[in-house]
Amino acid sequence: MIKKIVRCEAAANFINFAADMMDIFFEPRTIGARDWATITFVLLLIVIVVVKSVFETRFQEFIRLAFTDKYLKVYRDSSYLMSGFTIFLFFMQLASLAFFIQLMLHHFFQTSKTDGILFIQILTFVGVFVLSKFLIEKIIATAFNIEEFTDQYNLQKVSYRTYVGLLLLPINAILFYNSEPSNFLIYFLIVVILLSNMLTYIISLKNYQNLLLSKLFYFILYLCALEIAPYYFIYYWFTKS
Repeated sequence: MIKKIVRCEAAANFINFAADMMDIFFEPRTIGARDWATITFVLLLIVIVVVKSVFETRFQEFIRLAFTDKYLKVYRDSSYLMSGFTIFLFFMQLASLAFFIQLMLHHFFQTSKTDGILFIQILTFVGVFVLSKFLIEKIIATAFNIEEFTDQYNLQKVSYRTYVGLLLLPINAILFYNSEPSNFLIYFLIVVILLSNMLTYIISLKNYQNLLLSKLFYFILYLCALEIAPYYFIYYWFTKS
């Protein structure tokens, strides 16, 4: 009798254990909140690798842009603005900038840095803003007959900003997958990005000073309307909202 009771208890324990194993086995996998970011980082890395393989010589010149302006002298023709090299790295730059903006919002306003919907919203806003600004620049350049300058200026501006976006990509990954960075590091990165943009304008003014002097009025109008006003309105809207 005792043996039967022991056997029944053993059988019951085995059935409960098997049931628990079945529950564990059939438990649905919960997708991590950071999976979308990992996939995005991998895709951006693939884009960089493909561009490096297809445009090997140009990419080698491009990565030395911080030390020499040979790249700008060789690829200064406006036709390079719409090349595959520029377009693919341009989208990489937008994604890198969107990641950085989301990390800054998380740091200063406690938004979620793992919110994929927020990243898509930021990426869409940045993309629409940049492309709209580019189209308006083309219209104004055609109206003022300064197309040659604006095309070369935009190519130079895109080159430097793409370079910054390329350097910013691994920094974004480090900030995203680690704990809260210090305020000093965040402010340091912001200052470096702002200074790099200012340096782009200074270099452009130096390279095209002869052309600018002949069309000084149009350039001042262009600078105020498309290089100062949009960022001012974004800053005003963002701080007020």
